[in-house]
Amino acid sequence: MQEDEEPQDFYDRPSKSARKREASAAQDLGTRLIALKESELAELHLPERLLDAILLAKRITARGGLARQRQYIGKLMRDVDTAPIEASLNAQSRDDRVDAERHKRIEAWRTRLLTEGPDALDDLLKWNPDADRKALKVLIDKATGTRVDSGSKEAASRELFRSLRTLFDSISR
Repeated sequence: MQEDEEPQDFYDRPSKSARKREASAAQDLGTRLIALKESELAELHLPERLLDAILLAKRITARGGLARQRQYIGKLMRDVDTAPIEASLNAQSRDDRVDAERHKRIEAWRTRLLTEGPDALDDLLKWNPDADRKALKVLIDKATGTRVDSGSKEAASRELFRSLRTLFDSISR
């Protein structure tokens, strides 16, 4: 072989920097997995060794020990196809964002009903004519009434939220 010729396998393997980026990404994914609940981990169908390492990391309280465990999880992640795991985590993240947005929308309607009263109720009924005007009106009156104790107001406000959530659920299906 001449000096200017390089072996073919030299170009076929990833660079040291690329390997470090992959290892760091695997460790970051492992950290995201540590933050999940056990029930969410079970849905991912992870290899047993990886699942055991993640569950152990959840119990470790020492900072140094947890760092070593994260590195070990990253090492185990190198042998696992991470694409399905990342896809599942991204889908779960999307679902969480949708749920949070839905919660904010319901909370905004409740706030509007409690502050604007009948005008907001009329708008809600235009949007969904099937809503029970009488039941919603009673809850609004209980939550905003001056002769009602604060505990009853809070309970009525929570009940109004639940009613609105049920209303939104019936529409989205």
